[in-house]
Amino acid sequence: MTGFDKAWLALREPVDVRSRDQALLAGAIETTRNAADTGILDIGCGTGSTFRTLSPKMDRNHRWRLFDHDPQLLAEARRRHAGEAEFLCGDLNDLEALPLADVALVTASALFDLCSERYILALVEKISETGVGLYAALNYDGEIHWSETHPLDEAIVAGFNAHQLSDKGFGISLGPGAWKRLADCLQERGYTVRVAASPWLMTAADAKLQRLFLDGIVRAVSEYGLFDPAEIDEWADFRTQVIDETGSSCRVGHQDILAIR
Repeated sequence: MTGFDKAWLALREPVDVRSRDQALLAGAIETTRNAADTGILDIGCGTGSTFRTLSPKMDRNHRWRLFDHDPQLLAEARRRHAGEAEFLCGDLNDLEALPLADVALVTASALFDLCSERYILALVEKISETGVGLYAALNYDGEIHWSETHPLDEAIVAGFNAHQLSDKGFGISLGPGAWKRLADCLQERGYTVRVAASPWLMTAADAKLQRLFLDGIVRAVSEYGLFDPAEIDEWADFRTQVIDETGSSCRVGHQDILAIR
């Protein structure tokens, strides 16, 4: 599976928090208040960002299970939240092993754009067996726009989005189209589905995150091999310059999904 660095996750967390659609966030919290079961399972939990966002707003009797394949990220989550949750290390591809007993809601953040259609279909089938709800936030939707434009922006974003369709550990990823397929699949299984935009807006205050995000785009398009390396370097130099000198902002599209039976 694709790994994530703790520093990257820490930098993106404040942007994630302010980007989540507040109506869907409130709906997810209300769902847990009305459910007979008290368990919440966060899949692909990383260091516990979703837990830190939701748990302070929820009743204290909820039992959180934080599930991830990366032992280092899970160790950081345990260090920060020991005694507040159960920590489980395992393969997210092994859906039969997901601890869904007594769970009212499955949560996931920035996960499903890494997933294949096969995985999405299988996960929805699994949770629909018991009618567990799903709150899936911050799914990348393919839209990236900068306040300072460059002639290569559109082509670079297209190359980046094409790279997103590679295997991220869950089969060939649906990338920017995953959120729509997930929503459709949940509706087909009888869920009431709400979708709302949750775009990142990285400003001058997020310059370090912007630079790391830019590095990721450059690596992706370089691997894809559609551009002359000199073109990529020129584009990246321009992007770095405007971040450092003009406080350029960057908007990255995401979609939140709340599905309830």
